[in-house]
Amino acid sequence: MTTHHPLKAVTLTHVRYQRGDRLGHFLAWVSLVPVFISLGGFVSHFIFRRELQGMFFALGLLISQFISELIKTSVQQARPETCALLEMCDSHGWPSSHSQYMFFFAVYFTLLTCKGIGGIWNVRTKWAALFLYWSLAVLTMYSRVYLGYHTVAQVFAGAALGIFLGGVWFWLVNSKLFCYFPVIEESAFGRFFYVKDTSHISDVLKFEYDNARAARKGMAARKAMATKSS
Repeated sequence: MTTHHPLKAVTLTHVRYQRGDRLGHFLAWVSLVPVFISLGGFVSHFIFRRELQGMFFALGLLISQFISELIKTSVQQARPETCALLEMCDSHGWPSSHSQYMFFFAVYFTLLTCKGIGGIWNVRTKWAALFLYWSLAVLTMYSRVYLGYHTVAQVFAGAALGIFLGGVWFWLVNSKLFCYFPVIEESAFGRFFYVKDTSHISDVLKFEYDNARAARKGMAARKAMATKSS
């Protein structure tokens, strides 16, 4: 006789909202921002940039999510009754992982930007970027309550945890671990994956732009000399 076990969904991108609720539809997409940041942002960053600051940023988010899950397992606070209607409440609710993720991201990004690390923002775009990420953090927190996945207390607990862990991780990376960046760059791992640190460059975009133009001009000059000699 075959035993039938309850079905469990992969909820990474599975967010439900009431049919016909346009605000709920919008907030369901907002609720997926952590997924977009993780898969679209950090994976793309590693493939195309391979900056140590970005890699440690991503590592901090992973560690903070692990801490959040440990707390959830220890506290075992149930999600709100509204979550039962969504048929996706087979995990604990305190603290909210979505809120914790987004506020960790907002705090760490703010500290990076205000410290001028990475140097890719001018004054106007810097404040626009900070406004965007803090707005997304608040909207994500609101979306989890509106859609019925968390209580207000659970999302505020997640936000507080994210702010605390984001600040602590930034201090740890840029005060204690930063001195090891050159070692990582020169290690077998760093050389194989072309890992680099550009924290010391005030304007990374201009630096790369100038170097790319210089390389192109140098290549054109060599081609011109080779043509003349032939």
